[in-house]
Amino acid sequence: MAEKREQFRSRLGFILAAAGSAVGIGNLVGFPVNAAKSGGAAFLIIYAAFVVFICLPVMIAEMSLGRNTQRNPLGAYKSIAGDNSVWKFGGWLALITPFMIAVFYQVLTVWLLGYFIGAVSGNLEAMSQPGYFGDFINANGVFIYLGVLTLLIGVILNSGVQNGIERLAKVLMPSLFIMLIALTAFVLTLPNALKGIEFYLVPEFSKIDLSTVNIALSQAFFSLSLGMGILITYGSYVSKKESVAGGAKMVAMVDTSVAFFAGLLILPAIFVFNPQINTDELSSSSVALVFTFLPKIFLSLQGSIGFIGASIFASAFFLLVFFAAITSQVSILQVPISAFQDQLKYSRFKSVLVLGACAALLVIASMVSFGRVEFFSEFLAYGGKTNSFFDLVYDVFYETILPLNGLIVCLFVMYRWRKSKLDQELSVGDDRYQGSFTQKYVNFALSTFVPAILLFVFVSTVLLKFAGISIF
Repeated sequence: MAEKREQFRSRLGFILAAAGSAVGIGNLVGFPVNAAKSGGAAFLIIYAAFVVFICLPVMIAEMSLGRNTQRNPLGAYKSIAGDNSVWKFGGWLALITPFMIAVFYQVLTVWLLGYFIGAVSGNLEAMSQPGYFGDFINANGVFIYLGVLTLLIGVILNSGVQNGIERLAKVLMPSLFIMLIALTAFVLTLPNALKGIEFYLVPEFSKIDLSTVNIALSQAFFSLSLGMGILITYGSYVSKKESVAGGAKMVAMVDTSVAFFAGLLILPAIFVFNPQINTDELSSSSVALVFTFLPKIFLSLQGSIGFIGASIFASAFFLLVFFAAITSQVSILQVPISAFQDQLKYSRFKSVLVLGACAALLVIASMVSFGRVEFFSEFLAYGGKTNSFFDLVYDVFYETILPLNGLIVCLFVMYRWRKSKLDQELSVGDDRYQGSFTQKYVNFALSTFVPAILLFVFVSTVLLKFAGISIF
């Protein structure tokens, strides 16, 4: 017998849980890196515009689809279109995508746990050395961290939506906000921090081009967990008493605020470390910035706050990013778990156990693809170079598939589920939705330019990643 479907206890719990899925490494590191290379506040303005005018309608569509059907992505598509419909492809894609994203995200979270432990144990000086990261990811110790992390996430997921995910979000998300604000306030008191603030908040529109616009849209889309099936799944746990549109707006606001404050933390810290830094030195890779560049910044702080103070600051930062990563990871994994419960009628414990077993081999394959095992390190050639298994998972399921999933959601909601059904669902729990500007804009955006933009992003990404062809 299927278990009765849980619901979030409160609107705050839903917002914090959804924000936990959205706030991750992309907000805390990816956004500051892209802002540094793309005109500072000019990038911020474009990013915010995309969140409001493009991403928000897609968020509302995904959440409303989930709440209406009370199902995971696959179940949601099948519930409306039927078991034999071609739309099931969208459901399967929205189910497989978060599972594969969880694979590479688990690897990153393992690294963050290891770096946090390293900072706490006073190993900051070694962590700042050029070869440390390469040695660390290929050391046997990472498998110990993997075991600890897997057990922790398994316990959280097995506790359920209310006692696991919602409770985690209510503890970690406020803690994350407090830590982010505290660290930002501290950095802004250090010498040369004002240079970083000026660099970040004074727009440089000359650096904006079509490529930058594409990066901003991708950053906004990925940051808000769109196209991963998370918001469809989370929407299925939302009470009919709550406003879906209102909740989506709050999640977008929280996510964008974290990205903004992350920029106020990272960029001034970089200028404190090296006031004359050339921004081209900043890697376009979030991973490289976290694990190879920032430890040098933290170590440089010992001149002003001592080695212990620098280690405490580094520990707090890595704990901050770890909190963001683990809330995202739990949210991502809830999607396939929900599918096991809905489609296969598994208990939550059995779903968590089966999911862990399925993911384990792929996670280990990703972890050994950095030179430890040649087969996985040189897994497949595309885009003019040989790529590892980890690279393939990242390129396909994080950088390429998400816009396609978002496109399918838009088309499905507007042309299969129909606009009237969407309006009816969004009016539940929100008496002011009918006739509002939000209703008119969401309907217009989802049926016109948003699908066109997502199709363009998907095609351009495929050409760039797998054929080495840039259309800009």
